[in-house]
Amino acid sequence: MRFQLTDDQRALQAGVRELLGRCFGREALRAAVAAPGRLDRALWRALGGAGFFALRLPEAAGGVGLGLPEAVLAFEEAGRALVPGPLIATHLAAARVPGAATGETVVAAVDGELVEWLAAADRVLGETAGSVPVRSVDPLTPLHRITGAAPAGDPAADPVAVLLTAAEQLGTAARVCELAVQHARTREQFGRPIGAFQAVQHLCADLLVRSEIARVAVYAAAVTADPADIAAARLLADEAAVRGARDCLQVHGGMGFTWEADVHLHLKRAWVRAERGGGSTQSEELLAARLAG
Repeated sequence: MRFQLTDDQRALQAGVRELLGRCFGREALRAAVAAPGRLDRALWRALGGAGFFALRLPEAAGGVGLGLPEAVLAFEEAGRALVPGPLIATHLAAARVPGAATGETVVAAVDGELVEWLAAADRVLGETAGSVPVRSVDPLTPLHRITGAAPAGDPAADPVAVLLTAAEQLGTAARVCELAVQHARTREQFGRPIGAFQAVQHLCADLLVRSEIARVAVYAAAVTADPADIAAARLLADEAAVRGARDCLQVHGGMGFTWEADVHLHLKRAWVRAERGGGSTQSEELLAARLAG
């Protein structure tokens, strides 16, 4: 079985990256950080107009008519760009909530005990009675906790949502690897780039290895759609994103913790994504059950 991207898939990936670079570049990212909790409706409509939310809807229903592998590529780019908002919930609701496919309706969904972007959503799937706002480590992901809800490890987590979260984590892992390498090439100490030092080289190499292993797992799971493959991909992608962002911070040194750098934003988003349903505990249990069976 071949997992290499086709020319059309590469074109889709490049197109999504170009769209996000135009509609949500670094200035827009910083503006979003400065106004936490405010969802950019123009960006949401631009994504809808480009078919981001309707990617897997059949053409007869007004969608793009593509499959799960293409959705993974699109969400990888969204993760790389740190696009805020309930992207996965709106994408999954495209077939059943009017306006979700076009980006006119923002859809959030209860995920175990938590719900992202509750206040900004037009429609929330799940019971939200007793919801209370909680402080989120990520300034671009406002959270509410649902009292009396099922635990986050609820086995009913949608495998597609789990895989798309893994794709977003993969995007972060790839981006922090790029940032670390760029900094290692340009930052100088003792008269030469810090990338010339073996310790920094090892960090960058580990970043790349984790990112590429996660990429293979995520892309393969998108093809097989097997729950065990998805669980394994999620574990690898969570690790690649969280450990990758931490290693990228180490490469940057004290600069990485400053507000001017974007590295801390990637780490904070990776932490929040890792707590979504289908995360480490649930994925480990699913794999253990598959191996025991």
